[in-house]
Amino acid sequence: MKNFEIANLNEIEPTKCPCGTTKRAFAEPGSVASVHIVEISTEAKVHYHKKMTEIYVILEGEGYMELDGEKVPVQPMTTVKIKPGCRHRAVGNFKIINIPVPAFDESDEYFD
Repeated sequence: MKNFEIANLNEIEPTKCPCGTTKRAFAEPGSVASVHIVEISTEAKVHYHKKMTEIYVILEGEGYMELDGEKVPVQPMTTVKIKPGCRHRAVGNFKIINIPVPAFDESDEYFD
């Protein structure tokens, strides 16, 4: 077994998520972290996680992050660390890399 893995996000089928659409690499249960490329939708929903920390890296476009009710403007190369319990959503037309730690787990998504 190799001590590395490679994923090409261009080859991963997109799936719907609360923020828009995402392509997820290394999201197997028990993984230390995963990497997602996310196309933010104007219909992004406020949600939170009880276990996951997420790190967003804004790649393209502009908008704002809603973080526990506070609106924070973002632009390319802005990074945002979202800790467990923070109600959040991205608002605007932009693309991000999302790094969830531990790896993304759909059962750790909550909506008020």
